[in-house]
Amino acid sequence: MSEYILPHVDGYLKIGQEFSCSDIHLAVNCPPTWRRFGQLQPIWTEAPKLQPADTEMLVNSFLTDVEWARLREKGDVDFAYQNEYGRYRASVVRQRLGYDICFRIINTTIRTMEEIGLPTEYIKPLTRYTNGLILVTGAVGSGKSTTLASIIDFINTDRHDHIITLEDPIEYIFPSKNCHVNQREVHKHTESFARALRGALREDPDVIMVGEMRDLETIQLALTAAETGHLVLGTLHTGSAARTIDRVLDVFPNEQRDQIRIMVSESLRGILSQQLIPKASGDGRVMALEMLVNTAAIANCIREGKTFMIPGIIQTGKAQGMRLMDDSLQQLYKSGLITAQDCLNRADNKTLMKQFLGIH
Repeated sequence: MSEYILPHVDGYLKIGQEFSCSDIHLAVNCPPTWRRFGQLQPIWTEAPKLQPADTEMLVNSFLTDVEWARLREKGDVDFAYQNEYGRYRASVVRQRLGYDICFRIINTTIRTMEEIGLPTEYIKPLTRYTNGLILVTGAVGSGKSTTLASIIDFINTDRHDHIITLEDPIEYIFPSKNCHVNQREVHKHTESFARALRGALREDPDVIMVGEMRDLETIQLALTAAETGHLVLGTLHTGSAARTIDRVLDVFPNEQRDQIRIMVSESLRGILSQQLIPKASGDGRVMALEMLVNTAAIANCIREGKTFMIPGIIQTGKAQGMRLMDDSLQQLYKSGLITAQDCLNRADNKTLMKQFLGIH
């Protein structure tokens, strides 16, 4: 066996932790690979490609009997994995050539809102509502879990309430501080987000965190919970505040849209849309953030189905803490934190961004 093909996944995970990686990929026909500061690269340039027998050996090194049974039945399995070096979100899939393994390395230290660069003077007031909906959105790997964890940790200290988190899988661990915190994992403690959310409403919670709002039933239950006296925090895979509202509305049948628009306009508290961008210096990533706070003008746009007007209102709502993604990108570029190329690639309005950057 090659010196680069380790007999247990823990060996690769130790390397990933030591070199500040976000993900480790162990896939058939590829050398062992890591994602470091957003870039996917082989861990060792001279390492041979993993063979089907290698990845099967690695799968055997850490899967329990229950997870093996699920993998054989469904063809893929996702779960939280823990070893002496830390916690991970693990995914194993069966594909044409064999088994592929991917680990997301979870930073077990919960970082504060200040540490990750969130505008706390505008976010803290949102967390003090006794009801309503706060959404954190962005692509996979854009730091949504880290942002949610920092907000939940603040609530855990700031309020004296009951927090329930529903996750797939559990990532950050929240010891109860001033709040009583319950954490439930989908597939391990409950069969689905919708089922867990329905159960949570009978547990007398004050704050509910829904790891992913991915279907009609979950979104409907989250809106109902937000309306009936619970503060609900959730995530969606959308790239901007306006698209997030469209996504929430679009999952409902046409005949329900008017009623749902009213519900969303009344229960929404705020939306944080984020991206993680490699630093110009090459030694890490920085967050670009779009923020919407639900004002009378925003609520009116949602009620009347005029979400296309929302970016204009965000643009003029700086006093309430609102900002567009492109404004955030421009600020990062002006501060020398990101390159002009990344600034343009990540922009919503490429024409205006080219003018700002002086590109013709």
